[in-house]
Amino acid sequence: MFFLKQLTHTILLHPQFFGPQIRAFLTKRLYEEVEGTCSGQHGYIISVVEIVDVGRGVLQSNTGYAEFIILYKAIVFKPFKNQVVDGIVTTVNKIGFWADVGPLQVFVSSHLIPGYLKFDPNANPPAYVSEGQDFADGAVRVEKGETVRLRIVGTRVDATEIFAIGTIKEDYLGPAQSSQ
Repeated sequence: MFFLKQLTHTILLHPQFFGPQIRAFLTKRLYEEVEGTCSGQHGYIISVVEIVDVGRGVLQSNTGYAEFIILYKAIVFKPFKNQVVDGIVTTVNKIGFWADVGPLQVFVSSHLIPGYLKFDPNANPPAYVSEGQDFADGAVRVEKGETVRLRIVGTRVDATEIFAIGTIKEDYLGPAQSSQ
């Protein structure tokens, strides 16, 4: 799920950058250091939307650096248990497959894949293929590059990363049907 959150970030600035362009440099550093990172507490920081406040710099007497606390608003992506998302399959093997849901990687175990999808070790690229099902538009395949709709059954949050496990073993989940 995407949220707009107000966050803070501390930047240490070397004295060589003190001057009339200090605010522009702090803004640039904030974007570089924050966008694309993952905070376990808030999720993946997708984009900085607005800088609310640049605090007054506090000089550190032992190093000469200035410490600025910046208050900003950002769009964050934080997945939740039971959330239904669309992802792109990146890896398929006999124990399951991995799908990318934006910056998040979700693992779907073979135990959480419907029984009609069987792993075909001879397929190139490796895939889960439908068996014994009569589909109007041919066989259903889960292979690298395919879009799948899955439900997140669990997440684990570390300090700098989020891990998720998903399932496609429910109604309306699985490979996306192309509308041709």
